[in-house]
Amino acid sequence: MPVHCLPYAATGAFSAFVADYLKQEPKLQPFYHRFPTLEAFAAQLEEKRAQYPAATRERLQNALRRQLGALPELHPAVQTNLGLLAQETTFTVTTGHQLNLLTGPLYFIYKIATVVKLCRQLKEQYPQFDFVPVYWMASEDHDFAEVNHLHLFGKKLEWQAEQTGGPVGRMPLAGLSEQVLAQLPAEVPAAFREAYEQSQTLAEATRRLTHTLFGQYGLLSIEPDDAELKQVLAPVMAAELRTQAAYHAVQATDVALEAAGYKPQVYARPLNLFYLTNTGKRERLELEDGHVVVRNTDIRWTTDEAVAHAQEQPECFSPNVVLRPLYQEMLLPNLCYVGGGAEVAYWLQLKSVFEHYQVPMPMVLLRNSALYVGRTHLGKLRKLGLGTNDLFRPLPELKKQVAASLGQEEVSLAEQQEQLAAAFAAVSALAQRLDPTLVKTVAAEQQKVTGIVAGLEKRLSKAAEAKHETAYNQLSGLKEKLFPAGSLQERHDNVLSIVVNNPSFIDQLVGAFDPLALEFTVIEEE
Repeated sequence: MPVHCLPYAATGAFSAFVADYLKQEPKLQPFYHRFPTLEAFAAQLEEKRAQYPAATRERLQNALRRQLGALPELHPAVQTNLGLLAQETTFTVTTGHQLNLLTGPLYFIYKIATVVKLCRQLKEQYPQFDFVPVYWMASEDHDFAEVNHLHLFGKKLEWQAEQTGGPVGRMPLAGLSEQVLAQLPAEVPAAFREAYEQSQTLAEATRRLTHTLFGQYGLLSIEPDDAELKQVLAPVMAAELRTQAAYHAVQATDVALEAAGYKPQVYARPLNLFYLTNTGKRERLELEDGHVVVRNTDIRWTTDEAVAHAQEQPECFSPNVVLRPLYQEMLLPNLCYVGGGAEVAYWLQLKSVFEHYQVPMPMVLLRNSALYVGRTHLGKLRKLGLGTNDLFRPLPELKKQVAASLGQEEVSLAEQQEQLAAAFAAVSALAQRLDPTLVKTVAAEQQKVTGIVAGLEKRLSKAAEAKHETAYNQLSGLKEKLFPAGSLQERHDNVLSIVVNNPSFIDQLVGAFDPLALEFTVIEEE
C-alpha cells in the first residue's frame, strides 16, 4: 500500500495557529509545557511518575475493570493492558472524542490510530516502561446534534432520539435501529450493528464498537461519567466554586494569546462546571448575587452548600471544556494528549490551570490526518495525468494542468485586448486634438468593444473545454468525492465507506501513521 506524506501547510486545510505550533513558533512556546518529540518524553515520564498518586492508579484500574467488564468478552490485549496499568512503570497516551454515531467522521478513527501507533513508538524508545492507548469517551457532552448522524455513500443517516439535552452517554437507543441501522447497506460488518443492538445506552454502544475495532491494540475506553472516578476531581470542584481559579487563569492566558496575535479557541466562564439534574439534563452553573445557581432550574445554593454537595456527590457535577482536561490528567498516568487542530488550540489556553493545581500538563500532539484514495479513484486520477498530491490544489488550477496534458490550447485574448487598448488610446488622443467633446464617445465605444472581446474569449474557452468535457467532469467528480463539500475527506466520510471494501484499513492506518513526523498522510489503495 503506497503511503507518502506532505506538509500540513501544503494542504491549505489547517489554521495558522496549527502551522505555527508545528513550527514551534517562539511566541507560542510560553503556552505549552513540552513539545512532543521522542526525546522529550524522557522528562515527561519522570515528572508524571513522581507526581501521579498510587491511590489514583488503583482507583483508575478498578474503575476500568468494572466498566470494561460489562463487555461480552475482553480481547487479550485489553486484559494485558489492564494488568499493566497497576504498575508504576505504565503510562498512557490519550485521545478524547464525542460519542459519534457509528464513529462519525473518519478523524474519530484517525485519533485512536495515532494513539496506538505512538504507544508502539514509545515502547521501542523506552523499553523499560509500558504505554497504554486510551480513548476518553466524551459521554457527558450534551450536544446531541453533533453526534446523531453520519455520512455514508452519499447519504446522511440521522437518528432523531426522543430524549435530548442531557449527557449523550446516558441516552437510551430507542428509535436508532429503525432510523439508522436498518438503512445500512447489507455489506456493513455485523459488529457495527451489534454494538448498538446489544447495548442500552450510547456510551455502552460506543465502548463496544471501539473495543471491536481497536481491542487487538489493547485500547482502553474510559467512561468519565463515573461516581468513583469523579472523587478525584471533587477537591477541584470545591476550589472552583469558591475561587474560580480556572477562569482567572484562562482569562490571563487569553490576554497573552491575543497579544501574540492569536484568537482564543474556547471561552472560560466564572464557573466551568455543569450540574446533572435528576430530570436527565446537564445545566450550567452560574454565580448570582453571592449564590451558586443551576441555570433553567430553581436550584440555588450558598457557596458553602454548593461546596458540600460537590464533595459529597461529585458525580452530580460535570466539568466543561476548561476543566475536563484537568480531570483527565488528574485521573490518568498520562504523558500526551492527541487531538485535532481546535483541541490543540484550546489545550494551549490551559497551561496556567495545570500550574495552579500542580498537575503536570501533558504534551499536546496534533493527531494524524490522512487522505485515503481508493483503487478506482486512483485509476481515474492517473488517467488524467495527476498525482494524489495534486488533489489539494484548487479545481481551476487542476483543470489547466489536465488541459495541458490533453493538448488543449489555452484560450486567452489578453494580447488582443492590449492591442485594442492601444488603438483606442490613439483614437482618443486624436479626438482630444480635433474635438474634445468626442473623448467620452471614444471611451464608451472602447468599453463596448472590450466587452465584446471578453465575451468571445469566454465562448471560445467553453468550446475548447467542450472537447474534453468528460475529463473535466471526472476531475470535478474526484474532487467532490475525495473532498466532500470542499472539506477534507476525514471531516465528512465515515470509516464504513472504506472498510466495506478494505477490511484491513485500520491495520493499514496504524502501519502508515508516524505521529511525531507531523505530516499529512496520503494512503493509496493498491
